[in-house]
Amino acid sequence: MVAPPEPAFNDVFGSVDYTAFLLQLGVFAVSFIVTYGVGRLVAVPVGRRLLRSQRVTPTVRKPMLRFIRVSTVIVAFFVGLFLARLETLLSVMGGFAAALTLAVGFASRDIVGNLVGGVFIISDPKFNIGDWIEWEDNEGIIEDISFRATRVRTFKNELITVPNSVLANSVVVNHAIKDVLRIDYSFSVEYSGNIDDMRRVLLEEAERNPQILADPKPEVIVDDVTAAGIGLTSRFWIANPSRQRYLSVRSAYFQAVKEQFEREGFEMSPEFLELTGELDVPDSSTSDR
Repeated sequence: MVAPPEPAFNDVFGSVDYTAFLLQLGVFAVSFIVTYGVGRLVAVPVGRRLLRSQRVTPTVRKPMLRFIRVSTVIVAFFVGLFLARLETLLSVMGGFAAALTLAVGFASRDIVGNLVGGVFIISDPKFNIGDWIEWEDNEGIIEDISFRATRVRTFKNELITVPNSVLANSVVVNHAIKDVLRIDYSFSVEYSGNIDDMRRVLLEEAERNPQILADPKPEVIVDDVTAAGIGLTSRFWIANPSRQRYLSVRSAYFQAVKEQFEREGFEMSPEFLELTGELDVPDSSTSDR
């Protein structure tokens, strides 16, 4: 028996009329452009106003607007196909799309991980654009969050694009999530210093600084005793924490403490204890005799 011939390309589309086919492509192009234009002029502004009226945070609003724009392209594509009566192309492209999807699936595990991480980050109300975060020896201000990556502006004015899977699987410190932030700093002082007087200076300088909160009250504790000296840790709180305020308050406080220590004759201990003297090492050749 002779095998039946495979359906030719013309059998799928019928007899090809190239003039009619070009006309259909023209209809598709016009339909796509018009639908896409209407979507950008109507759907996107309406979506933006609706999201703002519902007081949706920028963290969620930006990805949603991207989703609306992508959806506009997809809708315009299918509207163009149906108005141009090119639906048969979908059946022909189905096999190619399935093969392409399978190939992309094997190569896009990282992309899927980033998308899943992006969903968790965007849906987290404690992770927002404008937050000051720190992770894996990096820190900066979140400028944008998409479904694939998060863009962070460092304090060197560098823009870092961080895959969402990295942030989703890392310990991320959000310094600005609360209304107040505690600053701790340890001062190492010499044994000869008066601990009570030094504690008084540290507390007074914290109370004099208008940017340091009176409630919770500043405190100073002795938290370390080493051969080099005694460790006094000063703890105080600031409101509306930001990187600039954090550095400004710390700098002003440290300078005031240093100047007051000098006026009262207090000495800071060195970071390392220096040992001086001589060490006699017997001559090995002499000891063998």
